[in-house]
Amino acid sequence: QVHLVESGGGLVQPGGSLRLSCAASGRTFSTGTMAWFRQAPGKEREFVAALRWREGSTHYTDAVKGRFTISKDNANNAVHLQMNRLKPEDTAVYHCTADPRRLIVSALWDGQNYEYWGQGTQVTVSS
Repeated sequence: QVHLVESGGGLVQPGGSLRLSCAASGRTFSTGTMAWFRQAPGKEREFVAALRWREGSTHYTDAVKGRFTISKDNANNAVHLQMNRLKPEDTAVYHCTADPRRLIVSALWDGQNYEYWGQGTQVTVSS
């Protein structure tokens, strides 16, 4: 049984930082892909960042590029999302997702390509 558990969300003022974590249990994704998506009320689910585990390559949506960093923790089968210079428009529920496949770059932005999903963690950016 595979579980993804996110943590690290919370309330932060604009310009602040948060670090999200996603720990996977039940299997490893050492040949696969892990990613973060987010969804704000009334909006479509949006790709944020992805990591292809073997080589550690990372990919970001333009909205967060230069502000967010996704990284892996091999020992704990986990990924993190460091979020800096947060903006109110970053407010959303952030979901961790994973797939045992090494997804090609063109497939990273489609949530339907990922098999496992976490429950989500709320990020609120407000003054």
